[in-house]
Amino acid sequence: MSKAYCLKIPKKLGEKAIQLIKSLNLLNPDLKIAKEEYKLLIPLIREPSNAVMTRIKQDIDPVELSTSNFQLKRKKTQTLSAVLKEIIPSPLLLSLPKSYDITGQVIIIEVPPDINEYEKQLGEGLIKIYPNIKTVLSKQSAISGESRLRKYKIIAGSGETETVHKENGCLYHIDPVKAYFSPRLAFEHNRISNNVKDGENVIDMFAGVGPFAIQIAKRHKDVKVYAIDLNPDAFQFLEKNIKTNKVKSKVVPILGDAREIIERDLIGTADRIIMNLPKDSIKFIDTACTGIKSSGGIIHYYEFAGGNELFKRAKERLRNAVLKNGRQIKGIVTCRKVRATAPHEWQIVLDAFIH
Repeated sequence: MSKAYCLKIPKKLGEKAIQLIKSLNLLNPDLKIAKEEYKLLIPLIREPSNAVMTRIKQDIDPVELSTSNFQLKRKKTQTLSAVLKEIIPSPLLLSLPKSYDITGQVIIIEVPPDINEYEKQLGEGLIKIYPNIKTVLSKQSAISGESRLRKYKIIAGSGETETVHKENGCLYHIDPVKAYFSPRLAFEHNRISNNVKDGENVIDMFAGVGPFAIQIAKRHKDVKVYAIDLNPDAFQFLEKNIKTNKVKSKVVPILGDAREIIERDLIGTADRIIMNLPKDSIKFIDTACTGIKSSGGIIHYYEFAGGNELFKRAKERLRNAVLKNGRQIKGIVTCRKVRATAPHEWQIVLDAFIH
């Protein structure tokens, strides 16, 4: 906190006042604007003279000169290249990763082979940029297996990997070493939850720690989401996250294989099914067709695709698989690229109405 002179003005005059104060070179750029009931407190770099106050009052009325305590703005984040320029040889700075995933207090990064010997310094550099980070993990394998996990190496920090991640107003307890979660899907989690209608029954076939299911439940008063996952660790986090986000009455966590559970207990129950298993979703179309209501519903189908006409080929695969199981696609509502996964390769989604 820092004490400074400020101008108290009605909130409705905020934009006009800020522009005026900027033009007079009075706005303090290091302090956050504060709120007080129906007023804004705009921090100043110095006490304005009587002449300047007269000028301000000509345009802003009412206005009051005062002093108050203000929060400091967060300093602009340093670049990884700037932090490591004295540690890593200049030619190798071009190889520094341009992106990485931040999940709660854990950073996950892919270290290029030509700077492997500097992986420790790379991890320490990231912690310097993000002091709240407790562990930096380096990817050691591709995602594989039914639980969608990969191998990691701890390259900096305490080594603790369990953390809490905040996304779209929800809190997720997660350990990326034990359960799949991707912060890069935040927009997709939000998009799907916006598409759901009150009164729907939703099946999340590969729920993980619950980012789709929990956000849907948080956003809608009258929904039922069956969240299925066969990874016991992911299931434990799912149950914890349901409790943390207070959606126990709307999310039903189920440990087990989605195929067995739907074909045993959830035949014809779903208005909507989420199939976020892009490597193998096509293998579960028969189960999704079984789970959708006889009157029809939406399937959110994810897959990895690349090359030319990626959506055309994905649509053909999906249509053929649905027809093979006695249902029809009445329309593709949405086709979109979710995220890049490799050069010229994408995770894509098709929102298909199945009848």
